[in-house]
Amino acid sequence: MSVRPSVADKRKAFRKLHEAGCFVIPNPWNVGTARYLQSLGFKALATTSSGHAFSLGYPDGAQSRDVVLAHYREIVEATDVPVNADFENGFADDPDGVAANVTRCIATGVAGLSIEDSPKDDATPLYDFDTAVARVKAARAAIDRAGGDVVFTARAENFLRGVADLDDVIRRLKAYKDAGADCLYAPGLRTCEQIETVVKAVAPRAVNFLAGPFGFTVSDIAAMGVRRISVGGSLARVAMNAFIRTATEIAKEGKFDGFAGLVSNAELNKFFSDDRMKLSS
Repeated sequence: MSVRPSVADKRKAFRKLHEAGCFVIPNPWNVGTARYLQSLGFKALATTSSGHAFSLGYPDGAQSRDVVLAHYREIVEATDVPVNADFENGFADDPDGVAANVTRCIATGVAGLSIEDSPKDDATPLYDFDTAVARVKAARAAIDRAGGDVVFTARAENFLRGVADLDDVIRRLKAYKDAGADCLYAPGLRTCEQIETVVKAVAPRAVNFLAGPFGFTVSDIAAMGVRRISVGGSLARVAMNAFIRTATEIAKEGKFDGFAGLVSNAELNKFFSDDRMKLSS
């Protein structure tokens, strides 16, 4: 009988992944997609706030803290690889609230978590610099109180929030590094020059890159010095896009052409049956 890795095992493995090389950490949005991604050999997984929200019929960021925490625990318990939590803005504005919620997040068994520097407020794209740094320090302190083994990623949300100022991104990421972040992340970078500038600015800390249709392969991104590549909600949108396109074709044209070439029920039944047997062995 195989022994499933413990939470401590997964956290140790996740930290080691950030020490050298480059790995892809795809983003499932439910247990089925998490288990399938694990079967493909990915060494770690990350949640996606948008993918999970859309699957529940919410816009991104509209789920409650407790719903999100329950989702993390479900994914962690269903998989044998480390899971990183997309913990949005920590579900609090003030540092003390961030610390309390980070402690709750750690209790779900995640191997890592990320905190954004943007409030859930369309009128305020980013927390002011001092507040943002204080929030990172508070998250770091909470992780240290819990044992310090959870990998902490601090995010600069500039490019996603309409503040496309690379100098400010660098200023923030360097401060987050100094405040104790293990990994730095600026979603929205698109060019080789931007990526390499960020990697150099926060070296030797790990950098996460949000991949997209920018013409880069995994090898290209690794050559720029990136340690971790995530895809955010893109896989979930791939699935949603196929659903929307095919359902619209049925509704508007009365055609079922979108069903051509689908994976069969038998194939999925076999995969999930075999997968559950492995999980219980």
